[in-house]
This record gives sequence, structure tokens and C-alpha cells, in this order.
Amino acid sequence: MAKAQRRYGTEDVEHYDRPRRRTRPRTKDRPSYDDADLGRVITVDRGRFTLVMDEAPEVEVWAVKARPLGRKGVVVGDRVKVVGDTTGAEGALARIVEVEPRETVLRRTADDDDPVERVVVANADQLVIVTAIADPEPRTGFIDRALVAAYEAGIDPLLCITKADLADPESLVSVYRSLGVPWVVTQRGGDMSALQDELDGRTSVLLGHSGVGKSTLVNAIVPDAGREVGHVNAVTGRGRHTSTSALMLRLPGSADSAGWIVDTPGIRTFGLAHVEPEKLIVSFPDLEEATTACPRGCSHAADAPECGLDLAIEAGQLDAERVTSFRRLLEARSVPTYAL
Repeated sequence: MAKAQRRYGTEDVEHYDRPRRRTRPRTKDRPSYDDADLGRVITVDRGRFTLVMDEAPEVEVWAVKARPLGRKGVVVGDRVKVVGDTTGAEGALARIVEVEPRETVLRRTADDDDPVERVVVANADQLVIVTAIADPEPRTGFIDRALVAAYEAGIDPLLCITKADLADPESLVSVYRSLGVPWVVTQRGGDMSALQDELDGRTSVLLGHSGVGKSTLVNAIVPDAGREVGHVNAVTGRGRHTSTSALMLRLPGSADSAGWIVDTPGIRTFGLAHVEPEKLIVSFPDLEEATTACPRGCSHAADAPECGLDLAIEAGQLDAERVTSFRRLLEARSVPTYAL
């Protein structure tokens, strides 16, 4: 005779105890990395990071991100804490466990409608905008945008004009003289001492279109860099990408004072979606002072009614050419990137 099945009632459900999973209690304690080694990221390649350690600057260490960092980005120029094998021995792999707070961040977007910011480099204090005076022709739209990005990041700009043996650089220098942008001029096979003086003791990132001579400059300043040099297409007037990833290099000299340079891949667009145009005026204290007379919500553009900049020009308190140059930078934020 079949055994009768028991019927469960409400009273059974009320007294049912679900079996508990045996798990370790969660803790908010996190490991301390106070004793971790410090290093500097000099290049990034498909999730692997090459570092130079503070204690042994001549040793390059390869590392990956530790899992707790999640999606936190680690970029060239970052100062990081590292654990594991930091000897630099073949096959050794360390782990990046923390990223130190960044002093500066140079950003760009693919275009002005792109919400995704791309960090070009961290902790640089000088942006060297490299442009050829000819072959290829200089593009002031790109230079203007790079200047806006530098001012937004709190990084000092430096205009480096290359290939001065092909044309007179004065026509380009005159465009930026009123803004107070410092510049250096180089030519192929020429003396690099003026540029070296500007780089000495600083962390500088070189930025420019392909073919303007960034890699040539790097090879001249850091003789063992071995950066590939490209050529300009005679039909398109554009250079071929030779540097495929950003690379940070120590300048020759004392390890403490010589400085660093970052060679970046040539770029053709420089989006400024992350820059608020109204904040650009802060980088020009003399102009900002004049805007106290502006009506509320003034854009400071050339067509802005009763703008304090125009009033200051009429009163002889500001140089009209400087204001015009500033407004050109202001307008660069709204010029489509494909027009550069």
C-alpha cells in the first residue's frame, strides 16, 4: 500500500528555517599599501604597464592592474603604488594597487559631441604644441584647441615650430605673440639647445599632427630613444602615424633634475567637449578683471553686447589684438573638429 504523502499547512511555513550558507563574514578592512613601492607609468600596451621605479630609476618593471582598481584608468604619467616582483627581471610581473592623486590631467575627446573623455597624460606641467611651418602647413585651429586644453588643465603651453629651414616662422609666431604663448624654433639638423632649455627640469608632453617632427625632436634630445620617423604624404599633405602609443622618456642628465618628455601618437582631431567655454577666461587674469563690467551671462564673444572686454579696449586698458586672440580661442571650442 502506497505511503500517504504529508500535506504541509500554513503552520509548517511559519516555522520553516531556511538553511544558511556558510560564508566568511564580510569585512570593511582593506589591505594597507603604505609600504608599497612607488613608480611612474611610462607606457601602456594592451593592459600591461611599463613602470620606472623611484628607488631604481634605471630598472623598468612590467605590471598589471590589481582587481580592486576595477575600471579605474591608469595612464602614462601616473604615479602608482606597486607590489610584487619589482626587480625588472625577465618574466617578472608586479601589480599596481593604487594610483596617487594626479596633479594635472590633459584630456581630449574624439569630437565636440563625444561625452567620453580620453586622458592623454597625467602629471605633466608643460604642453609642447609641435607644428611645422611647412610640409605640412600649420593649422591654427588645432593649435588653438591645444591651447584651450592646456589652459583648462592648468598646464603651461609652449609652441614649438619645426622645419624653420623651409619657411619664415614669423607669420605663425605673430598669431600667438599677443597671447603671451612662449615659443621655440627648430630646423632639421639644427641646434636644439633652446628647446632643451625649455624642457629641462619639467615633465613635458609633445602634441601635434603626424609628420610635424615630434619623433625627430625626441630622437635628437634623447639619442637612444629610437622613435620611428615618418614622412608627409605629397598628395594629402598629412603625415603617417609612426608613434602608436604614448611613451614617457627621461631626459639626459641628472635623474633628479633633468625632467621627462612624453611622445604621443600624431592626432588629427582634438575634441573639447569637456571644456566649458565660460571658464577659459580664468586663464587670462588681465582679461578676467575687465569682465567685471560685463552684464550677467555675458559670453565675452565678439558679438556680445556691452562686453567688458570691448569697454576696456575703448578705454585703452586692454590691447585689442590680445582680446581678438582670446576670442579666437573661445570660438575654437565651437569649430567642428573635422575643419582642423
